[in-house]
Amino acid sequence: MKMFGKTTKLLVATAMLAGLSTASLAKDKVYKWKLATTWGPTLSPFIDAPKNMARLVKEMSNGRLIIRVDASNKHKAAFGILDMVKGGQYDMGHSASYYWKGKDINLLPFTSMPFGMTAPEQYAWFYYGEGMDLMQKAYSKHKVLSFPGGNTGNQMGGWFRKEITSVDDLKGLKMRIPGFAGEIMAKLGLTVTNIAPGELYTSLERGTIDALEWVGPGMDIKMGFHKVAPYYYTGWHEPASELQFLVNKKKFNKLPADLQQILKTAIRVSAYDMYIQNYQMSAKAWSKMVKEYPNIKIKTFPKSVMTAMKKANKDLLVEKTQGKPLLKEILDSQAAFQKKAREWTKMSDYLYLKDNL
Repeated sequence: MKMFGKTTKLLVATAMLAGLSTASLAKDKVYKWKLATTWGPTLSPFIDAPKNMARLVKEMSNGRLIIRVDASNKHKAAFGILDMVKGGQYDMGHSASYYWKGKDINLLPFTSMPFGMTAPEQYAWFYYGEGMDLMQKAYSKHKVLSFPGGNTGNQMGGWFRKEITSVDDLKGLKMRIPGFAGEIMAKLGLTVTNIAPGELYTSLERGTIDALEWVGPGMDIKMGFHKVAPYYYTGWHEPASELQFLVNKKKFNKLPADLQQILKTAIRVSAYDMYIQNYQMSAKAWSKMVKEYPNIKIKTFPKSVMTAMKKANKDLLVEKTQGKPLLKEILDSQAAFQKKAREWTKMSDYLYLKDNL
């Protein structure tokens, strides 16, 4: 009996040492991940968001989690991010959910919806409404986690070679415009295409397309669209475009709890930083553009065109949600949150601007 006690104590001590050793190894282990983006290596601020996230993760984890960021010129699959993260070729991705609408329409609303929420409203929906839960629910079938990855704020309605005075002026035009907005424009008679960012200027210059929307002055000025198409229309289609960080769920679950939290924190910080960075870029760029390119004509779409867009949007929402309960749940949640939040947006931002401009 006494001998048994000594053996037991020895086994317990050995187990404790093994446990301490395992814990120490887990704490010291370095995880090396790869992240694929839709964006080229110089496309600020889109490419900056994943780079800043990776830098924060490395610093906060004391080098235990290192994430290599590959731009689209590295992996050659700008619109293949979801598949690569799902399949495990990459541990993470940075892109926009509306690029996958042909693969899974339930993912579409997490980037932006025409006539939808502004950036502050959308962030509030994600983090204090139902947004995050619904996004994980929609992405779960792809074995991927999704997190807000940076917002552009209200995007401009696009660069056009000619002025739009009626719905008839839109018919027959070829335009680059992604997401649900592209389907609305198709309803109005446009031929809609989605072109990789690096090919946009050439397509516009050569007349392959007649119009395109990109983001806003901060990103558009570097692309040179204003040199080819002088009519710059105000926005309606993407009042707040949220990019997404995608994370392979299996890989995420293998991370220690503290690294999981560090990753989520770095994602959240870098996403909001992209939003304010883009805001500053647009303010600075527009100041430059209006002075150096006086030929740019800022336009709003005529009331008849806006009415037609809103009708097409309404009809498409009814059509697209038929037999798609998850999509309807997501869109209903967004609409309910927007209705409530918009009252405060009007009282605060809208009336302030109305009375002080």
